[in-house]
Amino acid sequence: MRFEIADLPSAETPTGVPRWSVDATQKRIVLYRLPIERMSRLHRNDEHHRRMIVESCVFRAAAEYLDRDPWDLGPERFRFL
Repeated sequence: MRFEIADLPSAETPTGVPRWSVDATQKRIVLYRLPIERMSRLHRNDEHHRRMIVESCVFRAAAEYLDRDPWDLGPERFRFL
């Protein structure tokens, strides 16, 4: 399993510009830096929220690779006592 970072995807999809791509046969996830950084809508543009959007993309890409729901990857992290 390999994570890679690329600037941009090679093409736009019918649903827009992807933030990541998953290739299960190659065991690879590619995160696209520029769409994540510049096209994500943040309700507050600060370092904390920029990190959260990157983390969200990583979790969603990994979940897609594993054919799981992103919330299944770290359920305890999101529970409040």
